Amino acid sequence: MQIDKLQKQVAFIKEIDKVKYILRQSKLFNSDRRENDAEHSWHLAVMAIVLAEHSDKPIDLLKVLKMLLIHDIVEIDAGDTFVYDTTKDHNNTEEELAAAQRIFGILPEEQAEELITLWEEFEAAETNEAKFAKSMDRFEPLLQSATNNGGTWVEHDVPYHKVYNVNKAIKEGSSTIWNYAEGLLNESVEKGFLKKHTPV
Repeated sequence: MQIDKLQKQVAFIKEIDKVKYILRQSKLFNSDRRENDAEHSWHLAVMAIVLAEHSDKPIDLLKVLKMLLIHDIVEIDAGDTFVYDTTKDHNNTEEELAAAQRIFGILPEEQAEELITLWEEFEAAETNEAKFAKSMDRFEPLLQSATNNGGTWVEHDVPYHKVYNVNKAIKEGSSTIWNYAEGLLNESVEKGFLKKHTPV
C-alpha cells in the first residue's frame, strides 16, 4: 500500500518537471531571457515569505505558499496565456480545471483532492490567502516590466489602462504593495514605457 502511494507521488514529481519548460512572456530582471513557470512560482513563494507582513488581512502563509507553488502546474497541459492577450481569455478555467484534475489526479486521492481544492481557491480569489497569492502573481511581472524598460508592455504595445486594470488586483491582497506598484506604473508613464491614451 505504501509502495503504491509512493509510486504515485514519484510519478507526479516526474510529471511536474515539465513546468520548467513552460516559458512565460515575462523576462528576468535586466535580462532578455524569458522566465519559465517553475522560476516564476519559486520567486512568488519567496516574495510571499518576505512580503507577508504587508497583507491587509491575517493569512495562513503555508497555504499561500502551497497555492503559489502549484498554481501554474496546469499550464503543462493548458499552456501559458499572456495576461494581456486579446485573443484568448486569460481565465480559461474549463481547460485549466481539466488539466488540474489530470495532473493532480496522478497523486494519491487525498493529496489530489487537497491540491485541486487549493488550485480552485486560488483561481476564485475570494479568501484572504488567495487574494494575497494573486497579488504576488501580479506584482512579480509588474516589477519585471518596470525594471526592463517597459518589458512586455512595450513589446506588445499594452496601454496604461489595461496594465492598470490587470494589476489593480494587487490591492485586494495588500494596499501597501498596491500603492508601491501604482507608483511604479506612474513612473513608467513618465519614462514613456506606458502610454496613456488621450480621450478624443
